[in-house]
Amino acid sequence: METLTVTEAAQVLHLNPKRVQFLARTGRIPAVRVGRKWLIPRRELEGRLAQFPPEGVTSAQAIDLSARNQLRGRIVGLATDGLMAEVRVAIGDQELVSLITRGATERLQLRVGDEVYAVIKSTEVMIGKG
Repeated sequence: METLTVTEAAQVLHLNPKRVQFLARTGRIPAVRVGRKWLIPRRELEGRLAQFPPEGVTSAQAIDLSARNQLRGRIVGLATDGLMAEVRVAIGDQELVSLITRGATERLQLRVGDEVYAVIKSTEVMIGKG
């Protein structure tokens, strides 16, 4: 049986390792604690992932955030320059622009045409992919 470390599982799930630890601790993902480390069985994790359909996710289910203003849209433009990236998201007949780090676009594997969520909190607009 192939097992994953928290870091490896975080890469598979596109989550922060701390979030994976929390999910393991609360029993929301299959995991076994060995000493101070969590080990996650790859097959069981992938089996659970297959249960969740990629389409039809509502905005309330998409991202666990305290922010209420989550707008669903599609990326229509993506420009990277140096450390920053400009992400243009079409939401209905409107277009929203977010400036985020280039690292975030790479970590989320953002591409033109992807469906994403624009999360608006105060003066910031964050991008999430669910």
